Amino acid sequence: MEKQSTNGRTKKGTGGYSNITIKKETATRFRSYSKRFSKSHSEVLDGMMQYFKENNLDPFGEGTKIILDSIKKLERQMKKKFDRLIAIIKNMEKTSIRPTYEMMLILYEAYVRDGRKPRREPVQIQEERMDFLEPRNTVPKVEHDRILQEFESYKKHCNEILNNVEKVEPMMGKPYLKINMDIGNFESLKHQLK
Repeated sequence: MEKQSTNGRTKKGTGGYSNITIKKETATRFRSYSKRFSKSHSEVLDGMMQYFKENNLDPFGEGTKIILDSIKKLERQMKKKFDRLIAIIKNMEKTSIRPTYEMMLILYEAYVRDGRKPRREPVQIQEERMDFLEPRNTVPKVEHDRILQEFESYKKHCNEILNNVEKVEPMMGKPYLKINMDIGNFESLKHQLK
């Protein structure tokens, strides 16, 4: 704001001062209210009027009622959203968390009651069977011949791969096997094995 000089004294604002007659109690209340902001009475009054104007508030009419109604409306909406969140959490607890917890508890109690540590069963390797080459009564002859032909083709392809394997013994580290195969053949093999 510009300062205006009048008879050697400076005053804030673009114009001079004007007197307004108000009740003594109102003036006392307004002075104590202005002190809270560390502003002059004119600045506080101007800010209040600007606030009322920007928010379309009428201090004597529906303005405060509109604000209170909108706050209550927001509060109701928030309560509804909180209720929805609580319902979702309770549903999750009921359908997934609680049953899982109870199953784990049952398993743990059974383990404690048993008193033994679970022992692993040794893996049994089945003996290699060669009878799959023999024709069976339940497979038609045509299908059997096709399976044999595919097996022979597969066996030939495996032998080609095995012939391309070489042993590599590095200076440091363990020896390893290396397959000499170009990327195209490797991709073709991957596609065939799917």
